[in-house]
Amino acid sequence: MTRPIVALVGRPNVGKSTLFNRLVGERMAIVDDTPGTTRDRLFGEAEWNGRAFHVIDTGGIDPTHGGKTPLSIGSADFIAEIKAQAHTAISEADVVLFIADGQAGVTAPDIEVANILRRSQKKMKDGSFFPPIILVVNKCEARETREAASQFYELALGDPHPVSAVHGSDTGDLLDALVAIFPAEKAIEEDESVKIAIVGKPNAGKSSLLNRLVGEERAIVSPIPGTTRDATDTRIKVNGLDVTLIDTAGIRRRGRIEPGVEQFSVLRSFKAIERADVALLMIDATTGITAQDAHIAGFILEQWKSCVVVVNKWDAVEKDSYTMDEHTRKIRSDLNFMDYVPLLFISAKTGQRVDTVLPMALRVQEERLARLTTSKINEVIHKAQDAHAHPSRSGQQLKMFYGTQVRSDPPTFMIYVNNPKLMHFTYLRYLENQIRKEYGFLGTPIRIVTKGRRE
Repeated sequence: MTRPIVALVGRPNVGKSTLFNRLVGERMAIVDDTPGTTRDRLFGEAEWNGRAFHVIDTGGIDPTHGGKTPLSIGSADFIAEIKAQAHTAISEADVVLFIADGQAGVTAPDIEVANILRRSQKKMKDGSFFPPIILVVNKCEARETREAASQFYELALGDPHPVSAVHGSDTGDLLDALVAIFPAEKAIEEDESVKIAIVGKPNAGKSSLLNRLVGEERAIVSPIPGTTRDATDTRIKVNGLDVTLIDTAGIRRRGRIEPGVEQFSVLRSFKAIERADVALLMIDATTGITAQDAHIAGFILEQWKSCVVVVNKWDAVEKDSYTMDEHTRKIRSDLNFMDYVPLLFISAKTGQRVDTVLPMALRVQEERLARLTTSKINEVIHKAQDAHAHPSRSGQQLKMFYGTQVRSDPPTFMIYVNNPKLMHFTYLRYLENQIRKEYGFLGTPIRIVTKGRRE
């Protein structure tokens, strides 16, 4: 089930970032009293009453022209930024939270944004408008401000919801109203194809690889970073097996994400990873692993997805007999938290070793679905315990009784112990390595869960 998208829209300094932090439960967005502090579009995950959803902090409409001269209300540049933000939110969101400042009251920019949002909604067959808009009046800490929130009926966006994002007052009521209008959860359509997402920074060669794999010009290829805006599905057959290739927009560092459509393309890329079985992480061989590459790899791991690291533009690297080994060691060091992933060195431009990409991805998918017998698992963990016992903690010794694989996709193992609190994460990593020695699970993360039981 794809999670609904909730976009926070409004003029600068109304508390969008504060509300964003409140909804996602952590301080992700920079909060400052200076209008326009949020320059990029942040996204996070939230959950309320069992419904998980994405939250987008759109950032305030920049009140300055070129960062110097204040824009007058109604100027062409100011209205253009309002429209760009509103239209992008409308096109991508399932629900829009329009944030206003209860202390400032109704302002001309509020009226302008409200008009644009209403005009951008689509009328559905049942007479409703999509996406629905919830009017949130923030900074209502004082009783007088809460009582004055009724003035926002002027915006014709329905009942205003007075809240205090700083203190959390009445945000629970807001969330109740929010999840109540989410689209109904749909049953997941049966899709037996192997879903492979091509992800990475802009200009890493993702679209070029897609075109090579499908054998035609399906995606626009350009040296300009950020050409691909949407996550695009392409169905192909590989040795009689149905495969869905998901080409995605490049993911940049937050501070370098351009305003407008590209900011939402980042979310599409992360959502593509959520949908995928295997992610092909494209690395530019001419730049090596960057902080953003490691960030994307971390997200792949957080989502428990299998991965193949594809080092592209290998034709552009000056090489000797040691070059590939040196690059391999460097990549392994930079991605040491994913030391189980295979590395492929290719050139999507020339076609060099491109024919190895899909076979490797499908091999990784096979290992993702593999299961070990309970007897084999117990043999591994008891051999591991005999070779290296878990250190005692507070005079107590961890005892592992038996283990079993409770699921695949990804491989998940349950180990019954005398006290789960005694298990140290480094020992879990040790057990994971022992399991991989027995059965590689190439390119696939392994989950190990401990559960207490009596002897």
